Amino acid sequence: MAQASTKRPLKIIAGADSFGCNLKDTLISQLRALNIEVEDLGTDKYYSVGEEIGRRVSQAANSNPAVETRGLVACGTGVGVAIFANKFPGVYAATCLNPDEARNARSINNCNVLAVSGMNTTPEVAAEVLKTFLETPFRSPCPASGSNPWPDEIDQFLENSVTEMSKIGTLVPESENGGKGESGNCNLCSLVKDREFKPVEIMPGGSMTIVRESPTSAFVKFTAGSVEPAHHHTFGHDLVVLKGSKKVWNLSKGKKYDLGVGDYLFTPAGDVHRVKYLEDTEFFLKWEGQWDLTFDEDHAAANAAIDKEKGS
Repeated sequence: MAQASTKRPLKIIAGADSFGCNLKDTLISQLRALNIEVEDLGTDKYYSVGEEIGRRVSQAANSNPAVETRGLVACGTGVGVAIFANKFPGVYAATCLNPDEARNARSINNCNVLAVSGMNTTPEVAAEVLKTFLETPFRSPCPASGSNPWPDEIDQFLENSVTEMSKIGTLVPESENGGKGESGNCNLCSLVKDREFKPVEIMPGGSMTIVRESPTSAFVKFTAGSVEPAHHHTFGHDLVVLKGSKKVWNLSKGKKYDLGVGDYLFTPAGDVHRVKYLEDTEFFLKWEGQWDLTFDEDHAAANAAIDKEKGS
């Protein structure tokens, strides 16, 4: 079976919970028989494995564009894992119980994470679902199109949909900003003086004031000695240090950055990072979409890791 939907090498990141692990293992064998690279994350709670596959597929789009990275994830129903995979930008996970659903998901939604049901799908049907997922290109004929090529106007809609979908959650509806478009504010209207900082409760020593929405812009302060335990977001963020200094560990990439006044750093969506503030520090932060944060360690573990590095 050829990888007809892409000229780039294809890599599949796979995982499952205990209800989907047997089906996942069967499908991995099918993939490897086709000489497709597979990274097997093993078995975990459905929300953990769904999150991890979504994060890695999202990251791969930016970190390794020469390879097309897709996901394969299984749980009892195939629904829960898809929900958590879809929390990451650029991830379009779909639960497919038969080949027609897989063909529609690839053709219409550019699905790049296949979620399957360990309780409701036999290995034989799942094999056909996976085969269809691999072979069906985006915007190709599918059951929803009557197995005919899409009309020009729908084909154009599908082509534009990927860009438009990526903006969901980042734009302010016109009804809420007087019909002024994305943010509803000109530069002068966005002028903020006498900023009032509010404590960041989950990050002791931190405070923040948001000065603009879509893209969200904020000023953030941390007191000397504060630590942000390893964490990640479903969005990438830009920062510029305005005062003080900080040390950032990007644990996903194995890199460390010492930042001072005027330094800029972009952290991609999903990258796990830890921060130590060496002195009272203020920085400007910008991100797209709704704020979220998932911890990958607690404060005790973060401080222990920093102390261990300091002592080595």
